[in-house]
Amino acid sequence: MIEKQLWHPVTASHMVRDAPVAVELLGKPLVLWREPGHEGAPGVVHAWADRCPHRGASLSLGRVLNHLHGARLECPYHGWQFGGDTAAQQAVVPVAVGRCVHVPAAPVFEPPASHCATVFEAVERHGLVWVRLQRPDRTRVPAALTEPPAFEPWSDPLWRQVLCGPYEVNTSAPRLVENFLDLSHFGFVHEGWLGERSHAQVETGRVEEGADGLVAHDCKAWQPRAYAGASEGSFIAYRYTVPHPFAAVLRKDAAEGDPVSNAIALFIRPDSAASCTAWFAMATLGDLSDDEELRAFQDAVFAQDRPIVESQVPKTLPIGQDGPIAEVHSPADRMSSAYRRFLARLGVSLGVC
Repeated sequence: MIEKQLWHPVTASHMVRDAPVAVELLGKPLVLWREPGHEGAPGVVHAWADRCPHRGASLSLGRVLNHLHGARLECPYHGWQFGGDTAAQQAVVPVAVGRCVHVPAAPVFEPPASHCATVFEAVERHGLVWVRLQRPDRTRVPAALTEPPAFEPWSDPLWRQVLCGPYEVNTSAPRLVENFLDLSHFGFVHEGWLGERSHAQVETGRVEEGADGLVAHDCKAWQPRAYAGASEGSFIAYRYTVPHPFAAVLRKDAAEGDPVSNAIALFIRPDSAASCTAWFAMATLGDLSDDEELRAFQDAVFAQDRPIVESQVPKTLPIGQDGPIAEVHSPADRMSSAYRRFLARLGVSLGVC
C-alpha cells in the first residue's frame, strides 16, 4: 500500500503541547507527544503506536515526564516509562527511541530491547505534524514524495502565514483535492465570492505531468473582485501544483492593479476510503485582512464546498472507466483528468475506485 509510505498531516503542531495526543492515520491509532523544549524552542515531536507493549493500554492516556536523564512518556496503567530522543542521547548505554527505560514495580530491572513502543517517523512542516508509517520503497515512490510536500511561502519571512482547519469531511481525500483544482465550479458554488455564473468560462492553461506530480500554468477564471479594494471583476490567473496524492497548492501572484499575492496549500489526512480531515495553509503578501478575517473567509468558502463534495456519488474518486460508476469529462476538466492519471500511475488505492 503506497499510502503507508507517504507523509501525511495528522494534526496542527500547536495541538501537541504538554500532554499526549491521540490521533489515527490510515486506521492506525497513534499517540503524539512533544519533548519539553529548551530556551524557548519547541521540543521534538514523536509519533508512536498508541499501545503500551506491556498490557496494551493507550499511551495517549499517560503523561510526558521531563526526567533528569531526558524526556519520557509514561504509560497510564503501570507507569512504565519510554524514552524519547533526549533520553536515548543521555543514557549511559545508548538505547533506541521508544525503548522502556524504567519499570516502577521493578526499579532494578533493566528492560531488554523487546520492551519497546512501536515508533514511526514524525516531522513538522507548514504548521502541521506529518507522520509516515513505512519507509518508502524507492523503486515505487518518486524521490519528491519521500519528503512532505513543499510549500515555500510558509517559511518566507516576507509572507504572513495562517493555518485554517481542521475540516472533517465525509468524502474521500482525492475527491477533495479534485474539488480544489476545479476552476469551473467557482461561478456556481461560490457565486458572488470567487465567481459569477454569467462569467462561467474558464481557461485551463497548460498542464505538465510527471512522476513527481502536476503543474498547471496560466489557469484563469473570472472573479467579481480580484482583491478587497477592487471595484470591478476581472479574469484572475492561477498556478496549481499537485506535489502529493492528497495535497495541492494554489498560487496567485500580484499583477497590475492587484497588489495582493496569495498562496493556499490544501493538506489532507486520509481517514478512510470515504472520509478525510483537511487543513488549508494560507500565505499572503499585501493582504490587509487580519488573521481572523482570513480564517473566516476560508471557513465560509469551505462551507459552500462541503455539501457539494459530500453529495458526490461515489465518495471515492473514479480513476478509470472500469470502475463501478464512470464519469464523463469536458475540456474544462483538464487538470482533474491529469490528477486522476497521476493517482493511477502511483498506484494509489485509498479513496479511489
